Amino acid sequence: MPLAAPAQQPVKIPRVGYVSGTGSATDQGPYVEALRRGLRDFGQIEGRNFSIEYRGAEGKLDRVPSIIDELVQLKVDVIVAPITAAVRAAKQATKTIPIVIVTGLDPVANGTVDSLARPGGNITGVATLTQDLNAKRLELLKEVVPRLSRVAVLWTPDDSVVTTYFKEYEAAARVLKVQLQSLQVRLEDPDVDEAFRAAANARADALITITTAPLFLRQKRIADLAVKNRLPTMFPVERVGGVRGPDVVFNQRS
Repeated sequence: MPLAAPAQQPVKIPRVGYVSGTGSATDQGPYVEALRRGLRDFGQIEGRNFSIEYRGAEGKLDRVPSIIDELVQLKVDVIVAPITAAVRAAKQATKTIPIVIVTGLDPVANGTVDSLARPGGNITGVATLTQDLNAKRLELLKEVVPRLSRVAVLWTPDDSVVTTYFKEYEAAARVLKVQLQSLQVRLEDPDVDEAFRAAANARADALITITTAPLFLRQKRIADLAVKNRLPTMFPVERVGGVRGPDVVFNQRS
């Protein structure tokens, strides 16, 4: 009798759970592609060495906890959490699945990890500490906009991280003797047109956007309104309207 060949077991490849605050199934955005490219640089090929379970919240951050729960139920091998809402949800949802975070706040100060050198638990990642740049952005505006006295700040106050950023701008404004105009918009469906009208009525000299997922999705509209209103505008991200660009968009009034 011929010997039956043992069935070849399929090779299990690690699964990376990735949570995007702004992306969707049809538009994953540049950052997950950057992750793929970075892994390729280390010889890791998608489909051979790993797979990505991608989930996008489409700007609706209230969906993030359920997305994290879904990835935990799928038993992914690692969760990549590039937004604060995902970091918090992942920390609450699992103590065993490794979590790789990207945060602009001090993760020690906000209690995410024990220390930068020894984060402890199942969390590691990168802290960009971008809030340290907020004062520099305001300084830069004061240097390049003649007679700058009033700066409008477009933001969504529903997020504690964004509130921290706004307080950074307030502290810098006091030092620079610049008046801030708070343009608060809803986290759900923010009305940026109305915000620009308020800035124009108050005769703001410039505008800074504290970018959250809903405002990130409206960067093209914000840039168009900045040009239309000839309002020097600063974005704390590297993409404006889907196009890579500088930190500042200048539109002189003269």
